[in-house]
Amino acid sequence: MTHAAIRLDRLTLRHGARDVVRGLSGQFAPGSLTALIGDNGAGKTTLLRAIAGLHPIAGGTIDRGGLAPAGIALLPQVSDLDRSFPIACRDVVALGLAARLGPFRGIGSHHLHQADAALQAVGLPGFGPRPIGALSAGQFQRVLFARLMLQDAPVLLLDEPFSAVDTDTAADLLAILHGWHRAGRTIVTVLHDLDMARAHFPDTLRLAGARTQWGPGTWAPAEAA
Repeated sequence: MTHAAIRLDRLTLRHGARDVVRGLSGQFAPGSLTALIGDNGAGKTTLLRAIAGLHPIAGGTIDRGGLAPAGIALLPQVSDLDRSFPIACRDVVALGLAARLGPFRGIGSHHLHQADAALQAVGLPGFGPRPIGALSAGQFQRVLFARLMLQDAPVLLLDEPFSAVDTDTAADLLAILHGWHRAGRTIVTVLHDLDMARAHFPDTLRLAGARTQWGPGTWAPAEAA
């Protein structure tokens, strides 16, 4: 996939009355795979939401290189999602097509077949008609990965995708993520598991106030280190 770098220039983000990200400069290179790490409250989720255009910028800029909103897919934390709504797995997955279809095109039967195929690809064959409320945390995360497959976006932002899932599920989802990386997508993933970050992510961005650090392979000016 061909797209421009996502550049941050002296970016400041505020959560409530507090600056959680301050003066951040650097870039996520096209096709890079970056672990976004830092303590709770460091601004990791806020940064992902700002890149996706869902959080206001208090200062500085985010240059997405002309990428349209449909070109950025955000996977929120599972804990932030309401699973009590009576909706089937295939319908959740098919919503991944909404941005590309536009507001005036409905989801047809062939789109639901695509959703079923995506569910099979993430290890949930036959799960299409199941309600999401009946799923385990790991199964629901697989459903969300299937939705990302249908979004087919060049930039993927994932917020703690391996939290509260079992070891086998984490391994399967990591394999999918690496497949997306090999396809040239730019991926930024919030992680708390530093061993996983070191083992599977070539680049890192550690948010820590004035001591923010970019890891190997990612450019950042000296003042951001």
